[in-house]
Amino acid sequence: MSTRPPAYQSMAAELRAQILAGVLKPGDRLPVEPELSAAHGVSRSTAREALRLLASQDLIATVRGVAGGSFVVTPRPEQVSEYLHASLNLLTVDTQITVDHLLETRELLEVHATGQAARHRTDDDLTGLRATLFDPWQLRPEEMYEPNKAFHTLLLRASGNPLLEVVARPVFQVLDERFLRRRAPGRFWHEIDHDHREIVARVAARDEAGAREAARAHLDRLRTTYLAINRTRSHAAGAISDAEGRPGRRPE
Repeated sequence: MSTRPPAYQSMAAELRAQILAGVLKPGDRLPVEPELSAAHGVSRSTAREALRLLASQDLIATVRGVAGGSFVVTPRPEQVSEYLHASLNLLTVDTQITVDHLLETRELLEVHATGQAARHRTDDDLTGLRATLFDPWQLRPEEMYEPNKAFHTLLLRASGNPLLEVVARPVFQVLDERFLRRRAPGRFWHEIDHDHREIVARVAARDEAGAREAARAHLDRLRTTYLAINRTRSHAAGAISDAEGRPGRRPE
């Protein structure tokens, strides 16, 4: 027997459907609580809980004061990207998504984005990309993560398609945070530096095919490192399990 959801969840679902369908548009003010409760046949406390649920999902925002109320939020690409980042992290912890899944998805998105960057990049895009390049001899491994992250973010942005950045950036972040940030071997960053400079050269020359080729070669190199680190992590987890006589904890 199916159990009916609480009244506030049903009300929130109706309002969410209106927001997602565009009936309620970004910036629109929702009716006040007494009007909402009357329209949905629920108590004011139920209407209040429904609004809180929508606010927790970043669909509405409440403004206090005379001119305040509950308003449909204007979506921000970075907000969507952050949500995907958190969700992908949870799926990898639960092992529903493997390293291979992440790498395959990244290649599908980022190789195309690099080609588009070569076609659409501006001089400002190029300046930004060049500013992220670093000399591995002058930095410690832990100092190379942020410029590496900035390089790929700007490369996606230079594609001219904001949706590519929204979708691809969380995949990049999950891979890098779980594998590269603390575990990448020192020599690895010299290879990264070489690859990044090759990609920038192709993008600067507006060589779309060459940019795709350079991005694919870069990701192939990353795949070898990611998989090697993943094997090491798996062996370490197995060793903990054997030593303590209980299942090893999932990798961080």
